[in-house]
Amino acid sequence: MATFIPLISSGTAGPLGVLHLPRLWLKASLEANGKLDARYPGAGQGYDQMTIDALGLSRDALLAHIAEAKPTYPQFEAWVKAQPGVKLDADTIAAHNASVIGYHHDDETRQGILASNNLPDDGTILDAVHLNDLDSWQELHEAELK
Repeated sequence: MATFIPLISSGTAGPLGVLHLPRLWLKASLEANGKLDARYPGAGQGYDQMTIDALGLSRDALLAHIAEAKPTYPQFEAWVKAQPGVKLDADTIAAHNASVIGYHHDDETRQGILASNNLPDDGTILDAVHLNDLDSWQELHEAELK
């Protein structure tokens, strides 16, 4: 069975306007179906947990819903909106999105990703969103396009 590298960026938002939520849905959905590349967690402790916590969601309920219902992305957002205590006000979403955009990897991680992409560590790419995109694209290239 083929596995997939999740190529939706953490910098992508769906209709709710929440950055990373589409990527979380994709990774959790692929994992629930046994199709997520082993290098990726279905729901890790970085952006995934940041998003779950910011919105006030239950990690266990989210993963169970995805595994059981296998929702489309719009169905997933509808489920998110229906959760008790969910925080989807403009201030919460803006604060979360700012934390996603403003997150930086440690120097070792940044340097490793840039080196594997043959890019200089010249201070022009610092944020984790762009570094993670580069990392995923490089992994896809190595696994499928080379």
